[in-house]
Parts: sequence; structure tokens; C-alpha cells
Amino acid sequence: MLLAINPTNPQQRLIEQAVKFLKNGGVICYPTDTGYGIGCDLFNQKAIKQVIQLKKRPNNKPFSFMCSDLKDISRFAHVSNTAYRLLKKNLPGPYTFVLPGTKLVPKTMATKQKTVGIRVPAHPVSRLLLETLGNPIINTSVQLEDVNTVLSDPYEIEQYLGKRIDLIIDAGPVFPDPSSVIDLTSDYPEILREGKGDVTPFR
Repeated sequence: MLLAINPTNPQQRLIEQAVKFLKNGGVICYPTDTGYGIGCDLFNQKAIKQVIQLKKRPNNKPFSFMCSDLKDISRFAHVSNTAYRLLKKNLPGPYTFVLPGTKLVPKTMATKQKTVGIRVPAHPVSRLLLETLGNPIINTSVQLEDVNTVLSDPYEIEQYLGKRIDLIIDAGPVFPDPSSVIDLTSDYPEILREGKGDVTPFR
């Protein structure tokens, strides 16, 4: 099912429709500032299993997840003073930050080292989606192993994934450009992947 939502001024009533799918354990496709993603409510284990199967992801390789803001991050990660300053300056934006997870994080979403990957996207649709749901959303790219085409258009995504997920939010084409991944588990940031986000502040 395609649900068209304005990419710059998302309609609250339509966002609430998408949130209903998430609250009912649905798996959805949604736009972010780094391309379309597949996700579900962080606290719905059944939906998480669906995403794992869809992505053919090993159980020991957790997904990153998206929070609505810095305050939300502090519920799910231990944030040092150094990390806080860097997060405040660079979020929302195209970054995934690796941080020590708190006890609120489901075990399936943390690494063996009990770290988590967290994003705060800059896309208006995903921001409002997170605020309205009130929980983080699992974040993984829409690209699947068995799809050779780069999926950037909601109609193409529906063609390939329409029968495998519950809802596709159509906010127009968004070309995938992976986030920069920054490890903030120590006092010195470590750049794990250079992507769309400028890594200069972390050198």
C-alpha cells in the first residue's frame, strides 16, 4: 500500500495513519535524508523478526534505529559530555552514532559490546513519524539482496516490496546516500564510515 505524504510539510493525519501500522506491528518503508528505509517499532519483536527475515540479516548483527531528538537518544544511550556536544552540533543529520546502550534497548538491538547505532534524521516525514509514534524506529536501507536495481522511487519500491511490507510512504524520490558512521563510545570520536554527513567535526 502506498501512502502519499508531502515531503516538506507532512500532513499530521496521514502520519497518524502510518503510525497505526507501526503500533499494530507493521513493517513500513519510509523516507530519510539518506534514502528510503525499512523499519518498525523498536519494541515490537515480531515486527523486528520480519525485518530480519526480509533483509536476510544474521541475528547477531543488530540494526541501527532512529530517535526523534537528543533527549530521546539519552533514553537509549549513555551520552558523555564530549558525545553530547558533538551530537548537539551535528543532529539532526545524515549520521549514525555508535554509543553505549542503556537497559531500555531490546537485547536484539544491541551488539555483544552492548553498543547501539542511533540516528536522528533530518527528513521532515521521518521526524514527524518518530515524534508521533513516541518510540524509536528500526532503520535499515530499502535495498535487498535479491534486488539489483537501486531503489529510490516509491513506485519502484512498491513493485519489488509491495507484497512483503505493510506500507510504503510516498514522499517522492530520494536517492540513497549512506550516513556517515561515527563511534562515540570513547572520548575520541572514531570515523567508521565516511558517508553523506561531513566528518570534519570528528577528526
